[in-house]
Amino acid sequence: MSNERLRSALLARGMTVQSLAELIEVNPKTVERWITQGKVPYRRHQYATAAALKVDVTTLWDDSRAVDSATDLTKAEIIAVYPHRHTVPSGLWRDLYARAEGNLDVLVYSGLFLSEDPVFLDLLKRKVEGATQVRILLGDPECEAVRQRGIDEGHRIMDGKIRNALVNYRPLFESHPEIGFRLHATTLYNSVYRSDDEMLVNPHVYGIGAYMAPVFHLRRMPGGGLFDTYANSIEQTWGGARQVTDRDLTGA
Repeated sequence: MSNERLRSALLARGMTVQSLAELIEVNPKTVERWITQGKVPYRRHQYATAAALKVDVTTLWDDSRAVDSATDLTKAEIIAVYPHRHTVPSGLWRDLYARAEGNLDVLVYSGLFLSEDPVFLDLLKRKVEGATQVRILLGDPECEAVRQRGIDEGHRIMDGKIRNALVNYRPLFESHPEIGFRLHATTLYNSVYRSDDEMLVNPHVYGIGAYMAPVFHLRRMPGGGLFDTYANSIEQTWGGARQVTDRDLTGA
């Protein structure tokens, strides 16, 4: 029986049998047999293929060994769990972002604590002056999702916190236009802080502020899938977000 899921994943990534084979260092005829005859690869080739195609290994193969191992790899992506955001070591945020070389992303509603940190603001300048892509996604202070999140947290001032963050970031808008700032109107279930293949994920819990909610420290592993789930949410939110305007900064 052929493996149509593998064939579809190849097409979706714009790859060929030849290009996949070269990337994971196997014979193209071997990859062809995985597709046309439904042969199940060695475990290491399953993970390498899944990583190359940016899908979970269990999407391509139903091999129970892969399921068990993929679950283990997903667990291995979890470096640490903190019961509350305020228990995360204060230096971890800076250290995490200081290690960024390719991607530095912040997906939040306000993330006010970061915008108030002068060390973090200086770090953004240094990173964008290098080769790092920097993207800051804040909630649109006028959208319904932001209003509701403020109600859920019990303070109704989420829009004000976002405007404060925008004021804090304002000096960077003109001095470092390479930094990407956008506003989103999504219902955000997690605040996500990404630095290359590491991230901190802060789930939103009804009735409490984000500082009281847990934080998961993740590191991407090929075949794990957990890291990529959150990384994909950043991309989707960025694609639907809008530019910051003068009206957002002045409130007029």
